[in-house]
Amino acid sequence: MRILVFHGYLLAGTGSNVYNARLAESFVRLGHEVHLLCQDRHPSHQPFVDAWGDWDEGTLRVQGRRPISDRPVRCTSYRPDVGTLLPVYVLDRYEAMQARTFAHCSDEEVERYVEANVAAVREVAARARPEVALANHLVMGPVILARALGGEVPYAVKVHGSALEYTVKPQPERFVAPAREGVEPAGGVLVGSRHTAESLWQTLQLDGLRARTRLGPPGVDVRRFAPREGGEARAALVELKRDLATAETEEGGGQDTFARDARAAADALARLDVERDRLVAYVGKLIVSKGVELLIAAWPLVLAREPRARLVVIGFGAYRAGLEELIAALARGRLEDGLALALAGRAREDAQLAPQPLPLLVAFLRRLQAGDEDGRERYLASAGALPERVVLTGRLEHDEVADVLPACEALVVPSTFPEAFGMVAAEAAACGVLPVSAAHSGLAEVSGALAGALAPEVAALLSFELDEHAVEAIAERVVGWLSLAEGERAPARAALVRTVRARWSWEGVAEGVIAAARGELDGLKTP
Repeated sequence: MRILVFHGYLLAGTGSNVYNARLAESFVRLGHEVHLLCQDRHPSHQPFVDAWGDWDEGTLRVQGRRPISDRPVRCTSYRPDVGTLLPVYVLDRYEAMQARTFAHCSDEEVERYVEANVAAVREVAARARPEVALANHLVMGPVILARALGGEVPYAVKVHGSALEYTVKPQPERFVAPAREGVEPAGGVLVGSRHTAESLWQTLQLDGLRARTRLGPPGVDVRRFAPREGGEARAALVELKRDLATAETEEGGGQDTFARDARAAADALARLDVERDRLVAYVGKLIVSKGVELLIAAWPLVLAREPRARLVVIGFGAYRAGLEELIAALARGRLEDGLALALAGRAREDAQLAPQPLPLLVAFLRRLQAGDEDGRERYLASAGALPERVVLTGRLEHDEVADVLPACEALVVPSTFPEAFGMVAAEAAACGVLPVSAAHSGLAEVSGALAGALAPEVAALLSFELDEHAVEAIAERVVGWLSLAEGERAPARAALVRTVRARWSWEGVAEGVIAAARGELDGLKTP
């Protein structure tokens, strides 16, 4: 089958980038022919991409077919010429382009972006003659396919949480109309969780949308994300450190928040002692909506009970400097400086914003200040070790994360903003690593699915309420897991792995996308 996929961003990193790369790879593995539109400038780095095209010289030029015996070209990547401005949902860094959030793009700029992509999709569709298509993101992928395909090719819409929560809902007067235009002709609409479905229905208020919405969470590549025993996990980490140490660093690495500094990542990973440390990971963007500051604040509470615990923060983003300042303030015993950071909140991430306090961190620090002196002194004594016991690796690619997670014992997902699906939690579980997640949105649904396979006392460690005691709750669950006897932990790890393999596979995701595009919804789960 010939399948057209419109993504519009990269094929590596996190979230929807990984989703589309793994989905396209699964289509290829199933024998389909894929035509993938994105903004990745290095598609040849993806082993499933056979050819790649762009409009850099004014007309479409496809090149680079891999010399692999007589195998037909299964996946071609195309990069539309959208100019130098790329509208995004969350601020990020893109090679040779200026990324700007949709909220800060003018209507004219957004329309130029849409028109350029519509023209590209029309040309690819005329060339490839796809039988089905997939539009990613509530805006602007669906409206681009609606206009470009003109009803001649059935398509599905995959709703990722970022476009819905960061773009459409904050500015409904601008973005609900194009979202409706793109979603209305779709054969099926795929969401990662019931929470995302309800948010979508309430936002769009579109007749018949509920009946066409089905569950379509991301998959987990259980070949990459799998348990590794101690020696194997150590060897994988050593090899990764060696590869990173010899890799080229992107321009701006070490200075640019968004750049990949491979050697700095290697140096960070070199600080990990797999034999002595008890590693706990965070994987995701370093932005305030991900709640990483709560995990940092919780770490002295963990260290007070388990001094060997080391937190590995994997990710990049505009709030990295704020996190580093928080670590330094707590390590120096300067609670007032930490509170000032918490009160500035989003303004520390984006200087254009007015101060927007982080209420859960503010509540914890004020409670600490007002509490008994002995408790405060114990916390600050442990906090003095934060610079040593918290390691920020910077950006690692998806496959590289798969080499780190098996060396960890737990992963924390402290997001304070709705998540369409707990992807990193599912990947951690596939490695036999306990995921501790905030109890809301798609995260809660992943935790609930995993909990059914665990003993009640272990299942209780999977999630925590996002309230003013969230910092303490994170610490309690991490310490609770680290304190369990190995006889209790081993069967729990095995159950996590079995559950992920049974519930989430990329091949199943791929088949569900095709069915949704055709409008064959009876066999797909409702949210």
